[in-house]
Amino acid sequence: MADSDTPHHAPPMFLPDTIHRAVSPGTALLRLETTHSREGVLDGAWWPRTRDIETELPALVSALTEHLGPITRVGLDASAWNGLPTRLIVDDRVVHLDSDPVGDDTVLVTRGDRDHFALMVVPPGTAPDAARSAMARAVRADNIDQAAQILLAALPETGTDRREPP
Repeated sequence: MADSDTPHHAPPMFLPDTIHRAVSPGTALLRLETTHSREGVLDGAWWPRTRDIETELPALVSALTEHLGPITRVGLDASAWNGLPTRLIVDDRVVHLDSDPVGDDTVLVTRGDRDHFALMVVPPGTAPDAARSAMARAVRADNIDQAAQILLAALPETGTDRREPP
């Protein structure tokens, strides 16, 4: 096989250039496997624009619903968001919001009664290159790191809380 015929693979920590450039605040990257033998710690990553859950969550739920079917519950750390209602109406469906101590770096999404998906949450205001790198790592099938570990590795230390002020 000639060198020109050899498939080009992106470095393991980066997304393909076309996707990498397109990732911006408000983006969700997903590696969704709906089998019981899912590997990896995280099923995807989400980079909300703000900490206003009522503004940010409907777009995520709508995107997930297109691929998974109806989302019934979302578990979030209430302290990470500016107010957390007990439910939202998204696309004429009720989505229940649970305050779970999952940490401000993770969102748990439930489809039906048993299918759970864990998404890393990139803090709003994160520098684009750091956010893209963290999201690319989170969606790798061989990733074994928790969201907090990925974010600590990808985000430069600022000495301040990662959360955006209210």
